[in-house]
Amino acid sequence: MSIKFRLTVLSFLQYFIWGSWLITIGAYWFQNKQWGGAEFGAIFSTMGISAVFMPAITGIIADRWINAEKLLGFCHLAGAVILFFLPVVDNPFTFFWVLLLYMIFYMPTISLANTVSYIALKNGGKDIVRDYPPIRVWGTVGFITAMWIVSLLHIETSAGQFHVAAVASLFLGLYSFTLPKCIPLRTKTEGQSLVDKLGLKAFSLFRNTKMALFFLFALFLGAALQLTNAYGDTFLHDFANVEAYKNTTAVKYPAIIMSVSQISETLFILAIPFFLRRFGIKQVMLISMAAWVLRFGLLAYGNPVEGLWMIILSCIIYGMAFDFFNISGSMFVDTQVQPGIRASAQGVFMMMTNGFGALFGSSISGIVIQKYFTNAANVKDWHGIWITFAVYALVVAILFALFFRHKHDAGATKGLPY
Repeated sequence: MSIKFRLTVLSFLQYFIWGSWLITIGAYWFQNKQWGGAEFGAIFSTMGISAVFMPAITGIIADRWINAEKLLGFCHLAGAVILFFLPVVDNPFTFFWVLLLYMIFYMPTISLANTVSYIALKNGGKDIVRDYPPIRVWGTVGFITAMWIVSLLHIETSAGQFHVAAVASLFLGLYSFTLPKCIPLRTKTEGQSLVDKLGLKAFSLFRNTKMALFFLFALFLGAALQLTNAYGDTFLHDFANVEAYKNTTAVKYPAIIMSVSQISETLFILAIPFFLRRFGIKQVMLISMAAWVLRFGLLAYGNPVEGLWMIILSCIIYGMAFDFFNISGSMFVDTQVQPGIRASAQGVFMMMTNGFGALFGSSISGIVIQKYFTNAANVKDWHGIWITFAVYALVVAILFALFFRHKHDAGATKGLPY
């Protein structure tokens, strides 16, 4: 069995687990449990809280003490147990803590899966810029497959979505122990600084102005990603309250409509090698930011009938917005670090995007939406919400263009190709 196929299975299951519930947890929260909106904002913050510290910690552990593939397997096995238990929780306060515990185990698996893939490909003499995107695209296929299963089984508002995720997590946990060994590069500690001994060397990347700025803007884009994850499905569900829209396909099957975003990802992932080598990381990131502006702007004017094309187009654009930032950024970080801190550097990138970025996006957006775009009857002004998000993405793009400096060598074929 080829290494590419084995990593493809890893990628598929990694994102199948997340796709089983991430987009539909809002419907489960509001329509099944009928809990409040304020508490829901806290629920979505569990991803950010856990990603602030766990990916960096597990990255350090994988770099120095435990094989990355074994750590990946343990995290998924623990996550499977928690997911089975999650649906029996009957109050929002406890739900928050149980979900936070789950996210503590799940969030580091994203960066660990990247690390395992990069190490396995490099040890096999492969080029990650060329060979990783066709593997990673199956992660998006897994996400789409999970969304469609949940939607077609009509378990978007039920506990069934967590059971589907739990079974997949159990399988991936066991499968991870069969992956190629990612042995930590242990080094002698005599004469090393305390930072090196504790495995914190990846944080020295912040001393480099270019990398510090890159991580800062990764935080801002991580916030944009959190906005679309938290409110996209809820946005479509709210059209059920409008007589003219309540029986439309987009309202009946919102997860399937939103899955167009992931279908689009499969195309843009495969385009990453071309864009990175041709234009470089700065231009690719700027394309991503422009795509976020369009994504939010189209949602502001879309609706499930005459404006359905805008919603679908925004989903197509999402593929570019996500891939050109998240996946290209991860690959860029890998080219900027020494092999001994590869896993922890991925953890730092994850910390900034899905950690601080997610916390920033969920906390600020929750406050702004509740204060400025929700009326006394708890009805949201979605047009104003999406326009505000579009302006935010535009400001980030302008600042990135002005301050981030990176020289791209279009003729390079080795080392730092972008």
